[in-house]
Amino acid sequence: MTNGQPGLRERKKAATREALSWAALRLAAERGLENVRVEDIAAAAGVSPRTYNNYFSSKAEAIVFRHRNRILQAAEALRARPAEEPLWEALAQALVEPFDGAEAEPDQRWIAAIRLLLREPSLQAELSRGGARTRAELTAAVAARTGTDADRDLYPKLVAAAALSALQVANEHYLTADPVVPFKPLFAEALRQLAAGLPDPSST
Repeated sequence: MTNGQPGLRERKKAATREALSWAALRLAAERGLENVRVEDIAAAAGVSPRTYNNYFSSKAEAIVFRHRNRILQAAEALRARPAEEPLWEALAQALVEPFDGAEAEPDQRWIAAIRLLLREPSLQAELSRGGARTRAELTAAVAARTGTDADRDLYPKLVAAAALSALQVANEHYLTADPVVPFKPLFAEALRQLAAGLPDPSST
């Protein structure tokens, strides 16, 4: 690693992990989770099953990784935002940035498949299991920015919890909206409303 940047080995490992996670999600959405084998995921990512097992212990972990990693990336991005930037502006920029690759015009069939996939108990359990870590990382980033204590103060915990709730609600709305809507502006709007203090819609 040089000047705080990951070295070639770390970048390759990150790319492999991302490729495996995307392959797991795509195949599970296409076939159903129970119809996807580790060998299928590894082949789709161009690696061996042994390599897959070096990165993930289950199909659910592989699928959830991309969602979890985006939050961890956002926490890192928040720490790097300009110090003079208002908290909620910085937080919105940091949280939305990892979703730059989200489709502007999502496919209805893909959304329907993801909606079914998220009903899988193993995925729900994996999302819950990793939630504490991602929330803690975002809380720590908020605390560092605001000069508060991530363990003892209420404020950074409330901010992180509110932001992650906005992410969850935006995702649920994205998966149920008819007609379909792009995710990134939807999430940005949810964060904007939070930053504004959730004003009464009838007064705006």
